[in-house]
Amino acid sequence: MARKKLEERNIRKLAKVGGKRTYSLTLSIEAIREFGWKEGQKVVIEVDKKGQRFIIKDWKDKL
Repeated sequence: MARKKLEERNIRKLAKVGGKRTYSLTLSIEAIREFGWKEGQKVVIEVDKKGQRFIIKDWKDKL
C-alpha cells in the first residue's frame, strides 16, 4: 500500500460504531506519541461551536 502524502496524513473519516448514535474518529500514532497518551487513557472532548472545533484534552481526576 502506498504511503499518504504529507498534506493528506491528517485527513480522517468518521465511522459509525455500534448502531446509529455513536461515531468514531481515529488519531494518528504520531499525535498520540507527541502527547504521550496510552491506550485506554481517558480524554475530555470540548466543543468550540464558534470556531467549529473539537478540543481534546487529557482527563484529570478531580480528587
